[in-house]
Amino acid sequence: MTYDIAIVGAGIAGATLAAALAPHASVLLLESESMPGMHATGRSAAFWSETYGGPGIQPLTSASGPALRTGGFVDPLGSLHIGRAGDAGAIDAMLTAFAGSGVDLRRVDPSGLVPGLRADWTLGVAEPSCAYIDVAALHADALATARRGGAMLVTHAELSAATRQDGRWSIATRAGGFDATILVDAAGAWADVVAVRAGVAPIGIRAYRRTLVQLRTDPPAPAGLPHVADISGRFYFKPEPGGRLWLSPHDEIPSDPCDAQPEELDVAVAIDRFEGVVDWRVEAVERRWAGLRSFAPDRLPVYGFDPAAPGFFWFAGQGGFGIQTAPAAAMLAASILLGHAPDQAVAEIDPGRYGVSRFVR
Repeated sequence: MTYDIAIVGAGIAGATLAAALAPHASVLLLESESMPGMHATGRSAAFWSETYGGPGIQPLTSASGPALRTGGFVDPLGSLHIGRAGDAGAIDAMLTAFAGSGVDLRRVDPSGLVPGLRADWTLGVAEPSCAYIDVAALHADALATARRGGAMLVTHAELSAATRQDGRWSIATRAGGFDATILVDAAGAWADVVAVRAGVAPIGIRAYRRTLVQLRTDPPAPAGLPHVADISGRFYFKPEPGGRLWLSPHDEIPSDPCDAQPEELDVAVAIDRFEGVVDWRVEAVERRWAGLRSFAPDRLPVYGFDPAAPGFFWFAGQGGFGIQTAPAAAMLAASILLGHAPDQAVAEIDPGRYGVSRFVR
């Protein structure tokens, strides 16, 4: 059979898009791994923050909030952006950037909010709306919704080539051949690779490694601790069950698309930065892992048909924000693919801001 739409990549992007499309079109979801979500989706630090990613990402994040809350995929967390005296300009710039956006941001004294905070961390901005995201539940729900709508998931199906003739794509994969009218590139770090294999010019999506560690500390991380982020972007950490802590050095190390692994140096840098923030003792590094974040050249996501490649649709470049923006991104992309009016939740978002035509190739 010829599917209406074939989506390459069954991580959070491809899964939520398939769920949005399946009631209206025949959908094929192709996953190169043995199960969906093994890379960026399964390695996320998993929080919803309307400031994370900046003003260009915020409309997508804010529009995703109601769906995440209604589905029961988020729990309260709160975020605290901290800085030292020299960071006053960065604090002011953040507040200015989100003025009028509807995001609730408040100047606070951070000393009473983080036990053991070192004395030089004197500046703070609270973001009360920040929340945990249950990524596994969100991803599983999207895949289940897609299946109920009739979407077909095929794993071990790395795309090796795709050619277009007579208005349809012939798609060659390790799992066999498939046909589709529209080919959607939701391949994350591999988005440009998939495009080239389909004979489409790449747009310069680059992958970057991000490191995370789980720490056991003395004292244990208190349950009421918010997500804590350096205003200058050098670290963030957040509490986990059992008094554990998830910590990242907020690194972005250029990488080829791969099964990313943490580097010892990056783990050491994360701990060194953490110890400069609080007077807690690190008792053990219990886990360490890394994932890939993929960005277009202007660091905004890419949603839309390629003007030079009929039937080829980009759904890529979500950076580290793909999970917190997934519901809105899927609604927006589905409306373009189906030619439908956008869902009310995203009706005020201009899809042209994320279109492919902004890249000169």
